[in-house]
Amino acid sequence: MEERNVDVAIIGSGSAGLYALGQVKASGKSFILINGGEQGTTCARVGCMPSKALIQIAEDFHRCGVLGRYGVEGHKDLTLDGEEAMGHVQDLRDTFVDRVVSNSTANMSDDLFIEGYARFLEPHLLEVNDIRIRADKIIIATGSRPIIPKSWQAFGDRILTTDTLFELEELPESLAIIGLGVIGLEIGQSMARLGVETTGFDQLETIGGLDDPAVAKAAIEIIGRDFPLHLGHAAEISEEGDKLRVTAGDHAVLVDKVLASLGRRPNLDNLQIENAGIDLGVNTIPAYNPQTMQIGDSHIFLAGDVDAERPLLHEAGDEGRIAGHNASRDRIQAFQRKTPLAINFVDPNICHVGKRWSELDHEQSVVGEVNMAPVGRALIMGKNKGIIRVYADKASGRLLGSEMICTKGENLAHLLAWCIQQEMRVGELLQMPFYHPVIEEALQAALYDLYSKVDTKNSGPITELRPLV
Repeated sequence: MEERNVDVAIIGSGSAGLYALGQVKASGKSFILINGGEQGTTCARVGCMPSKALIQIAEDFHRCGVLGRYGVEGHKDLTLDGEEAMGHVQDLRDTFVDRVVSNSTANMSDDLFIEGYARFLEPHLLEVNDIRIRADKIIIATGSRPIIPKSWQAFGDRILTTDTLFELEELPESLAIIGLGVIGLEIGQSMARLGVETTGFDQLETIGGLDDPAVAKAAIEIIGRDFPLHLGHAAEISEEGDKLRVTAGDHAVLVDKVLASLGRRPNLDNLQIENAGIDLGVNTIPAYNPQTMQIGDSHIFLAGDVDAERPLLHEAGDEGRIAGHNASRDRIQAFQRKTPLAINFVDPNICHVGKRWSELDHEQSVVGEVNMAPVGRALIMGKNKGIIRVYADKASGRLLGSEMICTKGENLAHLLAWCIQQEMRVGELLQMPFYHPVIEEALQAALYDLYSKVDTKNSGPITELRPLV
């Protein structure tokens, strides 16, 4: 059997693996990249990009419902060709995948890139296909896969996941969404707006991962206008002819398809990781340092969705960079992680920035808020729904976090994440320019409400301006 020796072996050519590869290449160390399954990253193939294509079609088609307000005639006659819509999603998906592959592994030689599933034989020895690879350092970036309960697998292709949803050639007539986190909400709202009879279920009492009670209440009310949401009970599935009956508590619905949106499972189970000589930790996910991505004090590093911590592309990129840097150097370097930022691209956007509501010390923190209903720019856009909540340390006025559901939340969330990372005070944010009329004025109003509750105020007779010295 052929055996190769390298400084660094990277298992997985998704986002984390490719970012790790960039660091290893730059170091000049010898390496090999191993990938089992489809190429093209989760984001490009079955995640961020095809879902946003579907969301865009749904949002644009949904706008026909407000065109009558503007005097647009004939808007009620607009129809949607579901087959063409899904074809467009798939065309864009293929474009994004091709770009990833062409910019990463397309021109790599067999000495540098192997397609196949790796497994550990010894702590430093891997086997893939008929090749054994002895590596000084190993990066595990094998990603994750959708969770499907074993009892549901008997229903075959009537159970969808994001791995299969974007392969549909036409839209189903009816769909149940089980699990109303980010993916469930995005797909559920999009399908409902495209004319699919959609029903959502979640055993939690909240949706979208929200834990600020005011934002969660607004989200349930707003998203519930697009499709019914049944919360607080686990869903069960049974077969009725060629359809599926989904039951949760007192609610039941008969549908053509079910989207299982129950989260994702790290791809660790086929690595024979028990041979890696490391502590497998809780739920077989090895304990690692998020500032170094190193597992214990071993030669093995984790990166990306496989660690089940922050399953987001920008986080996978950062973890890949950290793992690649440390795997290709003699000294382990710890890195400060960026401010947490999560965006759900439903309409209006649901966003979390910095500290969550449940993470606040409520005796030392204060909250500012604004309701979107009277915001002028949002009213003109016909998108004046939602609420923005911002959190700060009461004594210092330092901004801590935010949860919101509002139009253009994706933009506001970025502004707040940058400010939190710079450890800015609320008063300093209010000294920044705010144009009129823009959605940012809604954030400004929330900040004013927050500013009235903090102890640290700006100096000078006009708090919005900096006095000249």
